[in-house]
Amino acid sequence: MKHLVVYAHPNADSLNHSIMETTVNSLKKNGHEVVVRDLYALDFQPVLTPEDTAAMKAGKTPDDIRTEQEFVAEADVITFIYPIWWTGLPAILKGYVDRVFAFGFAYSAGPEGVIKLLEGKKGFIINTHGTPNEVYDEIGMTAGLKVTSDIGIWDFTGIEPVDHLLFGSIGYLDEEAYKGMLKKVEDTINSHFS
Repeated sequence: MKHLVVYAHPNADSLNHSIMETTVNSLKKNGHEVVVRDLYALDFQPVLTPEDTAAMKAGKTPDDIRTEQEFVAEADVITFIYPIWWTGLPAILKGYVDRVFAFGFAYSAGPEGVIKLLEGKKGFIINTHGTPNEVYDEIGMTAGLKVTSDIGIWDFTGIEPVDHLLFGSIGYLDEEAYKGMLKKVEDTINSHFS
């Protein structure tokens, strides 16, 4: 299978970076092709501009958007790895979704409603956040995050959500917990993509 990993964290010494490396290594060990799009390393421009929308409406998708859409089109599985900041996606990833998962590419509309243009693909999300998971569960945040991402992005465009891992309390991890999270990533990948 062809995997696209979209990674959105600015620090190479972060847990997110270790999760991304574990994801890539686990997929490669299982014989998969993997492409990583590190949005910060790419200096991805996240702002959907009036020029972007005018160009796409005229059928002339800007080059940077078209490049990312080609990676999405070629992938069998798309994985997003990112921290939860202010209960959502980092701005750079939100901008990626706004610009790349555009009308006419990821979805369209007809008399019956939304037309999902990315059917046949699978989606996987791995998040980190500083709040304990139990607190996120109690206040409905875990469910909310899954609705906005798994349904609002994946399902809306026809992508089948495979799994969504949320790792909390990351500011308080000891080495054992850190390694345990990476093991959970590896085990989850092996269970879905071995």
